[in-house]
Amino acid sequence: MVLASLVPSAIAHSADQDPVARGKAILEASGGCTCHTDVKGGGEPLAGGRPLKTPFGVFYSTNITPDPDTGIGRWTDADFLRAMHEGRSPTGSAYFPVFPYTSFTGMRDEDVLALKAYLFSLTPVHKQDRPPDAPAPFSWRIGAWAWQLAFFTPKRFEPDAAKSPAWNRGAYLVTAVAHCGECHTPRNLAGALDRSRWMIGSEDGPEGDLAPNLTPDDDTGLGNWTRTDLVWFLQTASMPDGDDATGLMKEVIEQGYAHLPESELQAIGEYLDSLPPVHNKLVEKKKERAD
Repeated sequence: MVLASLVPSAIAHSADQDPVARGKAILEASGGCTCHTDVKGGGEPLAGGRPLKTPFGVFYSTNITPDPDTGIGRWTDADFLRAMHEGRSPTGSAYFPVFPYTSFTGMRDEDVLALKAYLFSLTPVHKQDRPPDAPAPFSWRIGAWAWQLAFFTPKRFEPDAAKSPAWNRGAYLVTAVAHCGECHTPRNLAGALDRSRWMIGSEDGPEGDLAPNLTPDDDTGLGNWTRTDLVWFLQTASMPDGDDATGLMKEVIEQGYAHLPESELQAIGEYLDSLPPVHNKLVEKKKERAD
């Protein structure tokens, strides 16, 4: 119980609010679940259909509005917990790991259920999910099941009693709710996160973008950023050099992180500052080519 107290069960400023309000705060801490909105295609918020490019093909996000036929409107609490924690559908089939359940598995039950309460408060959108544009076996559900057996173990976030409550809060947000590692950590040949290179940046983000190095390396990471720089960036998408974030990162800031209390952003900074600095030459070279 002492360890659990290091990580509040919901966003700190909304702990006394009803589940729907808390769930909205959880959604914002996740980056607004923007992958479930097909922005370029003019899709309805959270109704799915957004193309997510991977080395194995293009996968389309799902409808997470409470539509009973094409969304999650018939899901029970147990269904939602199973999806988020185990990467399994209500029928037991395995989800493709483009859905970041490998991070969401760390979320506490009460946060997951608050998120469900918020999603169920939204207007249902009738929109059928789209199958992936991927060759076999990557488009087979049995392939996703085999991938889970090889690379995925459900596990809740475990606070570190040797660290401060702010560090633990930041670690919980970064590793579980905000699922930052899903974009900012390289993957192995099978598409699983290479946790030996945690947060060092990835050459290929979910939409072909560069996902920067978030370790405190002075040359290729955030080593020259102050905590104020990071908080300002997560509030405005503006970087210390005057440039602005673009693409999916801009969306998750505008739809998510910008709405968080500063204490949450400070906690994220405390966790990221504690990571070992790693010089990522590959990311550096790709950035130079882009410039």
